[in-house]
Amino acid sequence: MHTRKTATLLVTCPDRKGLVAGISEFLFSHNANILHADQHQDGTLFLMRIEWDLGDFSLSMKDFAHRFEPLARKFEMQWRIADSGARKRMAIFVSRYDHCLVDLLYRHRSGELDCEIPLIIGNHPDTESIAGFYGIPFHLVVVTPENKREAESAQLDLLSKHEIDFVVLARYMQVLSGDFVASHADRIINIHHSFLPAFHGAKPYHRAFDRGVKLIGATAHYVTDLLDEGPIIEQDVIRVSHRDAIEDLIQKGRDLEKIVLSRAVRWHLENRVVICGNKTVVFD
Repeated sequence: MHTRKTATLLVTCPDRKGLVAGISEFLFSHNANILHADQHQDGTLFLMRIEWDLGDFSLSMKDFAHRFEPLARKFEMQWRIADSGARKRMAIFVSRYDHCLVDLLYRHRSGELDCEIPLIIGNHPDTESIAGFYGIPFHLVVVTPENKREAESAQLDLLSKHEIDFVVLARYMQVLSGDFVASHADRIINIHHSFLPAFHGAKPYHRAFDRGVKLIGATAHYVTDLLDEGPIIEQDVIRVSHRDAIEDLIQKGRDLEKIVLSRAVRWHLENRVVICGNKTVVFD
């Protein structure tokens, strides 16, 4: 968690001379104390993350866009700024598997994930008691092939009512519609229980077992309207062997899923992720 108030600026634009100098000089002119600065070139594209202390910063966040716009226009920037004092509001979607949910809630309570969690939405009642233990409202929205449109409409109403900034699918075993994804573009994080692009879709552990793989993995990615094809935020793997049954792969995989998802959520919260086409740049 932040121990002081900071602002973070994320920039994407065509790579040109003078970009770093221009941004740094702008911040210096308003008495910014820069804490972290990182940049990356991807072909002809320039990406930057810069964080500064707001203690002596002479420009209010309300006036930042107006004052920064001439520089942004000059360099054709796509940019966004985040204030550490404005905590993001995260909704968690879950089905029956509870391991990712429990891990996220524990990390939130311990202070590792600096955000608000106004609600949990489940399509089964199995995890309601866990939500209650952590004092977070649980909303049951049953989803069937016949009521999918109505169910998603109810979910979207809840997200709007609670002013949710982004959604985490903590082993939510439903495919979201294109309209739902479009309403929260680049703001839905999913955990998939394989090392994408291998074994996308359903039952990846079973297919990995049938294939006799020696490594299994987990992948956290932003959701797009193409199943399991969104920009990848984080991945990890663990070794398995011929001695492992499917149940062993599932158990080992669940440990990975928790770690990978929590990393992705934390990096999203800390404004470290920039989407670059169908890839991401994650600033450390």
